[in-house]
Amino acid sequence: MGNFDIVIVGGGMVGQAFALSMAKRHQSNLSIAIIDPNNPNPEVKENFHTRVSAITPTSETFLKDIGVWDLIQRKYAFTDTKVWDENSHGALDFSIADEDLTHLGHIIENDCIQSAMYTALADTTVEFISAKLDDINKTQQGYCLHLDDKQQLQCSLLIGADGARSRVRDLAGIEFSENDYQQKAVVCNIRSNKGFENTTWQRFLSESIIALLPLSKNEASIVWSAEKHLSDELLALSPEAFAKRLSAGVEVRFGEFEILSEIQAFPLIERSAKDYVKENLALIGDAAHNIHPLAGQGVNLGFSDVVELSRQLHTNNKLFGGYLVLRKYARARRLDNELMAKTMSGLNWIYKENNEPLRWLRGFGMNLINDNSTFKSFFQKHASGSQ
Repeated sequence: MGNFDIVIVGGGMVGQAFALSMAKRHQSNLSIAIIDPNNPNPEVKENFHTRVSAITPTSETFLKDIGVWDLIQRKYAFTDTKVWDENSHGALDFSIADEDLTHLGHIIENDCIQSAMYTALADTTVEFISAKLDDINKTQQGYCLHLDDKQQLQCSLLIGADGARSRVRDLAGIEFSENDYQQKAVVCNIRSNKGFENTTWQRFLSESIIALLPLSKNEASIVWSAEKHLSDELLALSPEAFAKRLSAGVEVRFGEFEILSEIQAFPLIERSAKDYVKENLALIGDAAHNIHPLAGQGVNLGFSDVVELSRQLHTNNKLFGGYLVLRKYARARRLDNELMAKTMSGLNWIYKENNEPLRWLRGFGMNLINDNSTFKSFFQKHASGSQ
């Protein structure tokens, strides 16, 4: 039976980030294992992957602190964010010039981040175990884990970093709330000869939201969040027809598009765990909170969980799952996570409603923020993770 100080279930970006954060803080004093049946070191291929994240400057600082940033094979800085609305005259324009910054963030493929983390973990004593979690039992010292390959592990602190359908959360009996948006996110990569001006773009339509996230000067990842009937209609189109529909959706601002990848979709469901922690157990990332991708903040919230939990464990010098310490982490993170989730849900609702008074109010509000430097700075700092 393997004995560890910390066992992390989930070897994605957030799970590996927590392992790195703890290993870096405590050198070789901790025994840490990551359990995941999937490949923790995805191959970074020549073509861009379709699953990307908008990494904020705050997350960039964290990734530098744990020795990952310089290992990321490719990343694309954006200097502006532009939002405009089909059903009103509202528009928002955020720029580095507003806050005297060098960039607002980076668009990075998830595989590139995860691969860099795996490389960084090679210099630590963290152990990867390729297996699925079958069951957990609470013990006096922590948890006993039963894996599908018949292994049993003991740990003092169990971390659930296993995504929105967390097995750890379910086995621990932690309830969660769920809000099905009745939408799907349609994703693919595109090329435009006109280029994307180092800018992330969002267009709000009557039944959908289109986000264009630049991966290079002329290539971008798109996330088209659409009502289910519309997303199914989009998925049935040929790549050529989809490209024309997409170009029309953003007012042909970028000319004609070429589809560079398979067009895929996944359902949009917000989930929030009613408890982030129990004695000797903590949830981080999507296992604790899963939000609408409207602002691309999902993984940034997960990294903030990692920063806070690592800080609490280090500051209180109790590494082994004491409930009072874990509860400090939960209290510190819940408000921020739930505020972001409710904001995304509210924005989604506001842009779906298209009666005339609300359209006017929506456009007025966007223009008011855009024309007021104080309001604009407030929203921009929140989006960058600096507040």
